Amino acid sequence: MVNILQSKRESSRFQILVEIAAHQPSLRQKEVALSLGVTTQAISDYVRELVAEGLVATDGPTRYRITKEGVEVLMESTVELMRYATMIMEDVIEQVSVWTALAEVDLAKGERVSLEMRGGLLYANKKEGIDANGTAVSDASAGEDVGVSDLKGMIKLGEGKVVICKVPRVQAGGTRKINRELLRSRISGDKMVCALGIEALVALRKVDREPDMMFGAMEAAVEAAYHGMSSVIVCVDEQIPKLLERLESNGLKYELVDLTMA
Repeated sequence: MVNILQSKRESSRFQILVEIAAHQPSLRQKEVALSLGVTTQAISDYVRELVAEGLVATDGPTRYRITKEGVEVLMESTVELMRYATMIMEDVIEQVSVWTALAEVDLAKGERVSLEMRGGLLYANKKEGIDANGTAVSDASAGEDVGVSDLKGMIKLGEGKVVICKVPRVQAGGTRKINRELLRSRISGDKMVCALGIEALVALRKVDREPDMMFGAMEAAVEAAYHGMSSVIVCVDEQIPKLLERLESNGLKYELVDLTMA
């Protein structure tokens, strides 16, 4: 396993080096924090470490540049990532004998098909200009499941984001203290909506929405993000620390929205 993938800390340090190299001499720590899904204070601490180690130099509070040593570290880590990605493509993905997809059109056994991931599901069709493709292992009508072997190319998968809407616990006013319009705006669209806690369930019902998931909501949101799907978790405040720990340990992007009215 590549070193920078073994911990959130190493991954964050690597990405901060990339951001500094790409945008030097100006570094907007707030934007980087949002991009990495960590706090601005965490970015500040990481940058301070990188400066202390001689990988980054600074000319002021928001002016940073990557040093020669920093460039060397960045190059070494990038080469490691490239080798690891090549190994996955050649030794892991190609070893998978059959992928299961949904046929969007009628397919014939032995036919080369294009592959796309949408809404967390893999679709097989005959579109042109798609990077990923494979061979249908059987005949399949549109709407049926179809096996696909000999996968070539990379299946494009967007990164899912989790929006956490915090609801105060009942002792602090519960759903009587929430901004309903803010909640309604956050759950709009086709995102999966989950509830953690009775207060969260009631909050959703007050804006005429039943949750798609309540029991196992945390696991569902994590799994959805891995499949490129964004979701909203309406969560009672006492569950927030546990939820954030789970998302951060999986390296997932999230946004925290406080529904409590001032």
